[in-house]
Amino acid sequence: MSKYQIEEYEMTPITSAQRAKLRAMASDMSAIIQVGKGGINDTLITTVHDALEARELIKLTVLENCDYTPREAADALSEITHAHCVGVIGRKVLLYRVSKDSKHPIEL
Repeated sequence: MSKYQIEEYEMTPITSAQRAKLRAMASDMSAIIQVGKGGINDTLITTVHDALEARELIKLTVLENCDYTPREAADALSEITHAHCVGVIGRKVLLYRVSKDSKHPIEL
């Protein structure tokens, strides 16, 4: 699946209170994906898409050797995967997207 094959997701706006709740939920989460020198490619996009579909809220780490700043990576990935960028803290990025098939959706 490439970035052009990701179907549209409904991007309902989230409030600052919902964003704060998501940040609190992610505070004890481990980063499950790393963005490194390979940058943002089809494999990474597919991995992020699948992780969002499975978990709804994910944490990524942007490594020092990446050509993107953490903010640039967050903006690019959120646009491509139709996710909300919940926050960028240091080199960590939080992304959220409502899953179409989640058995345990996050209640905002």
